[in-house]
Amino acid sequence: MSDAFAPEFPVTEAPSMEWDAWGVAESRRHLSAQVQGLLQQALGVSAEQSPPPTESDTAVRDCTLSAGRLAALADLVGPDHIHTDTSTRLRHAGGKSTPDLLRRRETQLQDAPDAVLLPGSHDEVMAVLRFCAGDAVAVVPFGGGTSVVGGVDPARGRFDSVIALDLRRLNALTDLDPISGVATLQAGVTGPQAEQLLGEHGFSLGHFPQSFQFATIGGFAATRSSGQASAGYGRFDDMIEWLKVATPSGTLELGRAPASAAGPDLRELFIGSEGTLGIITEVGLRVHPVPERTAYQAWSFPDFETGAAALRTVIQSGSAPTVMRLSDEAETGINLALSGDIGGDSPTAGCLAITTFEGTDAHVEARYAEATALLAAAGGNALGEAPAQAWEHGRFDAPYLRDALLSAGAIAETLETATRWSNLANLRSAVTTALTESLAAQGTPPLVMCHISHTYPTGASLYFTVVCAQTADPLSQWATAKRAAGDAIMAAGGTITHHHAVGRDHRPWMETEVGALGARVLRAAKDAIDPSGILNPGKLIP
Repeated sequence: MSDAFAPEFPVTEAPSMEWDAWGVAESRRHLSAQVQGLLQQALGVSAEQSPPPTESDTAVRDCTLSAGRLAALADLVGPDHIHTDTSTRLRHAGGKSTPDLLRRRETQLQDAPDAVLLPGSHDEVMAVLRFCAGDAVAVVPFGGGTSVVGGVDPARGRFDSVIALDLRRLNALTDLDPISGVATLQAGVTGPQAEQLLGEHGFSLGHFPQSFQFATIGGFAATRSSGQASAGYGRFDDMIEWLKVATPSGTLELGRAPASAAGPDLRELFIGSEGTLGIITEVGLRVHPVPERTAYQAWSFPDFETGAAALRTVIQSGSAPTVMRLSDEAETGINLALSGDIGGDSPTAGCLAITTFEGTDAHVEARYAEATALLAAAGGNALGEAPAQAWEHGRFDAPYLRDALLSAGAIAETLETATRWSNLANLRSAVTTALTESLAAQGTPPLVMCHISHTYPTGASLYFTVVCAQTADPLSQWATAKRAAGDAIMAAGGTITHHHAVGRDHRPWMETEVGALGARVLRAAKDAIDPSGILNPGKLIP
């Protein structure tokens, strides 16, 4: 790290999300009567839903931590930074997947961590881990709470008690090396905070996943996050230069140089480890100057296959835009139908593709000209800036629409995977078929939509959105469909997750993903680093 930049630049605390929904209350969406009518007509969705329980009517299981244990934990982080009240515990009771929110709407006793701790430093994290390892208390690291795969569920495993370790107080820029273009951010810094802190010095991280407004630097690293601008800036793991990790066995600082031949890269052991091996407290990241200019262009392709081939041509040419994504016919049509409900200009028919270009004027001009020529030659019809700008304006809003659909009586959920270009059509067909057949067999034929969200020279990710009517038991309904989709992904040669991570939900497929020997390697690492097994039980490791 640079010795020329020592001060920290703290920012105001990020807002917490609602206990029973995505995001903040003032951004909640409501479906128009027209859209509700379309849901009823097309999918048999009924808007007649019982009102969900209020927070005041919701109870959590009793705290199992004794007064002595609570006092000892309070000594480690300060009495103002340990909470056992129902409101705080509810907000740390899991993530924000559709099953998470369906469980919040049940009247039964809610599972929740016994206490929520907010450490203020790496040393305090270490002290908590030492105490919990010695006293047999499970620890669930908690950033923004945006997991959609059960990654922050307060699972106790074989332990009687579990705490959530909320890292929001670790919210500073601790170092900036402007010559090398490397910034060090603490794990609790959210996406907007990162852009604010770096922007004060003329830099940007450029990592904009859909969870950007609430998710944290530590969470991005621990889940191998991929942002919407990955075509231009890479995935989050591509940006990582070094890590500081607290484990029950000690502290690790990993990453001494931009590249090294000093054995296996141990950073990779913790990137994507989802808090099961250690708690990431600081991350050194590659940053870039704030772009001088952003150019936008939307495209229409006659079908998904033509559009996918066009995107492949561009990414393999080396002239990729900063953002490049393609919606299939169904998703394009639904976006057209919803455009009045969610704001922005209507997309075209066919398949809509979005491209944006960021950088210096010269860099943008060169990439824009080359990519535009390639896309046009591959069958694309340029639509102008407006649809791309409308997409950017609303790119973080889809979870709010999902919540509105749940309230209207629909199941609305997403899943994602990735594969090589040569297998893309096969994988898309297999997953679409599995979801359609599974839900139709339950009496709720779905609408299955898909888009390419991230591209690579050798392949791409597929992001599926599923909407159907809820049955009387929507949790079992979706679990059945999810199993069918997961099995189809593995059978068709995809990865069980491209950027949502593993958590509890994808863990059943991990041994198939990495093999029996790979599973043993992960378990051996867990035993060596976390021998008492307190870190995030029941997640990731098969």
